[in-house]
Amino acid sequence: MIYLLEDDGNIRNFVLYALNNSGFEAKGFELPSELYAALKTEIPSLLLLDVMLPEEDGLSVLKKLRTQKETASLPIIMLTAKDTEYDKVSGLESGADDYVAKPFGTMELIARIKALLRRANEKKDKMEYRVGGLYVAPSKYIVKAGGKDVSLTYKEFELLCMLIQNEDTVFTRDRILQDIWGYEFDGENRTVDVHIRTLRAKLGECGNLIQTVRGMGYKLSANQSAESQGKG
Repeated sequence: MIYLLEDDGNIRNFVLYALNNSGFEAKGFELPSELYAALKTEIPSLLLLDVMLPEEDGLSVLKKLRTQKETASLPIIMLTAKDTEYDKVSGLESGADDYVAKPFGTMELIARIKALLRRANEKKDKMEYRVGGLYVAPSKYIVKAGGKDVSLTYKEFELLCMLIQNEDTVFTRDRILQDIWGYEFDGENRTVDVHIRTLRAKLGECGNLIQTVRGMGYKLSANQSAESQGKG
């Protein structure tokens, strides 16, 4: 089941028609209050969320969903007419997994949805990982930093698993974008940097384990080296 929160009736009907004719089951909502009521009955596999909404804006809705246990890891794609870098960064920092600006093509939207759902449904590695004060159990969706539980969005969790499962391996931004988001890095997309920054913040002191390798990318390591730094 896919939920769509969009107050524009024409866009809502168009997207629902496209989803239902692409093999998905989808429900649309005009108001945030309608979405909240539906979430009490069923948690969808993915949420398409507009930004400009009545009652409250989409970023506020997003932040609320990320603070609730039932929806903290719900895959969410932002749909909005706002396409400036600032708006994209705001959405990603608030916990969005992807961002599609209006007007968008049906094929692109369906491809983004399938890519996100495919990764969300992939079987998790059953191993457990410990680096410093950081503990990650992919199959159980558990992350602990300094012994305390950490709540991550799906993309943040997937990014952390990629880094900790390949400790001390440096990943370029385009490699991360390809493996986690499934599309090519265009040289301007700040998706990776934003997710690294929010991930570090949520991990507290353990966030320093995620190091920036100048001129290359990122790695997770318990050892600081001359070419690496914890921030940046």
